[in-house]
Amino acid sequence: MSLWLVFRRWAAQHFHALSGRNLLLLVIGYTVVSYILLFAVGESALIQSPTDFLYYLVVSASTVGYGDMSPTTVAGKWIVMLFVIPGGLGLFALAVGRVASVFIDYWKQGLLGRRKVSVENHILVLGWNEQRTLHLIKMLQYEEKGHRAIVLCVRPDIENPLPGEIEFVRTPSFTDSQSMVRAGVDTASCIVIDNSEDDVTLSAALFCANQNPNAHILAYFNDESLSDLLKHHCPNVECIPSVAVEMLAKAAIDPGSSELHHELLSTHKGMTQYAVQFPTDSKPSKVAPLFNGFKQQYEAILIAIDTGKGVELNPPLERDVPPGAKLFYIADERVDQIDWSKCT
Repeated sequence: MSLWLVFRRWAAQHFHALSGRNLLLLVIGYTVVSYILLFAVGESALIQSPTDFLYYLVVSASTVGYGDMSPTTVAGKWIVMLFVIPGGLGLFALAVGRVASVFIDYWKQGLLGRRKVSVENHILVLGWNEQRTLHLIKMLQYEEKGHRAIVLCVRPDIENPLPGEIEFVRTPSFTDSQSMVRAGVDTASCIVIDNSEDDVTLSAALFCANQNPNAHILAYFNDESLSDLLKHHCPNVECIPSVAVEMLAKAAIDPGSSELHHELLSTHKGMTQYAVQFPTDSKPSKVAPLFNGFKQQYEAILIAIDTGKGVELNPPLERDVPPGAKLFYIADERVDQIDWSKCT
């Protein structure tokens, strides 16, 4: 076997698995050898300063060839033809390929959900129900545009369904500490748990409540008994039971009820239900002035209040509303700036 064939096999094996450290050593070696060779043949114009020398190597290796610097001796031209340019081209291609590989790998890690998210105070969605989850995310994006980021954390082996729009993390389990840290479970301000299996939802809610007790946690259940069980252990978790059966029964008795409820929940169509907190520094008020103020100022209808004892629908006009109470209203769009002086 010829020495050339042995060298080719060695080069192919080592350059294919070239580490960043070895690549750096090759670049340094190439630079030193080039300097020694050019110095030996008297190419003083190319090596008169470190800046000029490195500039010439980069221009030659990248094939730009400005022409402002070039060898003048016969030996110098041969050295440049046989070593400086070929060696530089190879190293330049390797370096560019390595940098591109790093960026591609970083992008793939995010697409496959293997990278730690770099957001805080975000909305963390746990679970994947295909179009249902996409619809949920679209509604959250509409509501949270310019505010909180959205992170989707799933168990199935899928890629980010909305790359560039949301952060994405894959996990073997919603109770796996390492992967849940990557999803930012401890820094999320809101955690939405929506799975087809209620037992997974229950365990995920218990884990999240333990990891981030300050987060607003919402858990969707098909079985209301599990919802009651979770509320017993984590009273601060907001449990959302399935209302499919109730909706069917209501629509059967009062036709159009399902469409009405759908519109109240949709942020894209017609009137929608929103909530706002009555300022803590305001004076106590009655429902009547708030009801009239919302309607006259914002074409909104006050439908319920929560003074800390649960939601009260259609409260009496003389009901007291203390500072800090939650007010629920229906409007075409969320009222971001409320002039409370005109509503009390």
